[in-house]
Amino acid sequence: MNHCQITGRLTKDPTVNDTATTKVARFTLAVDRRGKDKGADFISCVAFGKTAEFIEKYFTKGMKADICGHIQTGSYEKDGQKIYTTDVIIDEIEFGESKKQDKPADDFVDVPDEIESELPFN
Repeated sequence: MNHCQITGRLTKDPTVNDTATTKVARFTLAVDRRGKDKGADFISCVAFGKTAEFIEKYFTKGMKADICGHIQTGSYEKDGQKIYTTDVIIDEIEFGESKKQDKPADDFVDVPDEIESELPFN
């Protein structure tokens, strides 16, 4: 089964193009590696139709995105050289946290330190 789930941050604003039949959104996700080999992989992502419109409207550079999709390989020729491509075709996309920390709600009240000893779950 060809299915993948990836969480990462957009490396730049998505590029969205209109074709004769639909919209196409393209962007790259920076995905952190786990384990000893710290670093990131840069995953090319493509979305079509309503998903592309959603991405165009709400996603920008630095935002965290959770995507589900499938991997598609392809190739083309440029200057006599065969170029191979690998893209994640997005089936679903959700918001992760934004790069900037959101401020807490105005009605949030901090619990004073001296009250902590009276709380039932310490």
